Amino acid sequence: MVSLYFAVPHRARWTLLLAASYYFYMSWRVEYALLIMASTLVVYFTTIGIQEAESERRKRFFVGVSVVFNFGLLFVFKYFNFLGSSLQQLADHLTLGVHVPVLHFLLPVGISFYTFQIVSYTIDVYRGDKEAERHFGIFALFVCFFPQLVAGPIERSGDLLPQFFEKHEFDYVRVTDGLKQMFWGLFKKVVIADRLAVVVDHVYSNPTDLDGFPLLLASVFFPFQVYCDFSGYSDIAVGAARVMGFELTTNFNRPYAARSVPEYWRRWHISLTTWFNDYLYLPTVVKRRDWGVRIAVVWALMVTFTLSGLWHGAYWTFIVFGMIHGSALCIEFLTRARRKKLTAFLPPLVYSYLCLGFMLSFIVFVDVFFRASTMSDALYIIPHMITGTVRDLVDLKNAGFSLGAIKGMFAGLGAPKWDIALAMVLIVFLELVQLVQARIVIREALRPRPTWQRWSLYYAMGVLFLLLGAFNNSVQFIYFQF
Repeated sequence: MVSLYFAVPHRARWTLLLAASYYFYMSWRVEYALLIMASTLVVYFTTIGIQEAESERRKRFFVGVSVVFNFGLLFVFKYFNFLGSSLQQLADHLTLGVHVPVLHFLLPVGISFYTFQIVSYTIDVYRGDKEAERHFGIFALFVCFFPQLVAGPIERSGDLLPQFFEKHEFDYVRVTDGLKQMFWGLFKKVVIADRLAVVVDHVYSNPTDLDGFPLLLASVFFPFQVYCDFSGYSDIAVGAARVMGFELTTNFNRPYAARSVPEYWRRWHISLTTWFNDYLYLPTVVKRRDWGVRIAVVWALMVTFTLSGLWHGAYWTFIVFGMIHGSALCIEFLTRARRKKLTAFLPPLVYSYLCLGFMLSFIVFVDVFFRASTMSDALYIIPHMITGTVRDLVDLKNAGFSLGAIKGMFAGLGAPKWDIALAMVLIVFLELVQLVQARIVIREALRPRPTWQRWSLYYAMGVLFLLLGAFNNSVQFIYFQF
């Protein structure tokens, strides 16, 4: 594909990329292409209508058509059954004898991502921040560009659309940089995420059968699993695009180094966070400014993060996940000045590490709702992993920290002890790599090194990939379901 891309004339490359993108998307289900094509046609013509409309009323009409059509599709495919089942439960509770219909179809892959991308484009055209794209083929490519189609990053039209008109020459350094980033993303997915998934999936499939340390360890593993899984895909997407000369948005920036909830969301799924900030949070604050700044901000935070949780999936666990994050952000906003006074006596380094420890604990806690299959599972896991682990540690102490007692704590995790120990080592390895990466760009630092040094590292990483990859347990990328 890449060889063909650079072989064809620049004027024909958009055709090749568009065909490849549709082929890639239809490899899941052919019917999915009809949905994305319908969204593309509606947004293309409505944004031109916005551009040419002479009155504000007519512009709003076209915006309404685009937004309602695309969010309507998203609602039908992703949320209709959730709403129906909730209404059915309410009707059954009230003994109303009402039957709410259920739709039977699969959720189209990536619909949440490309819907947000084209809705933001519509709003940008309406605001006058972007001219409506008249080249239909280029616009269709913007909607379905295959590296980031099914799981982001969610690109802005002002960043990605102009790149389709640029002529990208073959550049050895850029191509190899992209390939290295793709390999690192694949390494994070297959070697780390899928290995952690063995423990996490086993424990969370039947959490009420377990207690104590197994619940805690699986809950600690999951944030690293979902991070390596999702950031791994983002690295593959960004690297694949870079090989062809396109620069996509950086989607992650060491989120588990965050010292506060706002900082965490500036580092995690950056393209989604900025989307909600620009198109929901800020407009809501401005709209409710007559309520007073504090109330407007609290309201906007709760609305934004509740909907952010719902964006992830049509389950109450995701809604609670979003509401907890929203509540934490509100508390941080409302107590900022008081917390600064109360912690002024602490040395900066001590305060920084206390905040880091709190954030890691908070992420483990709130991600239980993200991973649990049901609310009842989540509400079982949280207290039992705390009280049970305390009890396990007391029993361990009473047993004199014997090897048998230590091994007993790992019982019920669904994986050999060696695999669990390896998973812990891989987490430490990941954090060390990211610590170095925060100071230097490893790919760039390697570039001037002698060939034997660079290729020794490449071969070592390749051997680790082949030896440690959880190929028998490989699973679909987590965010494909969103």
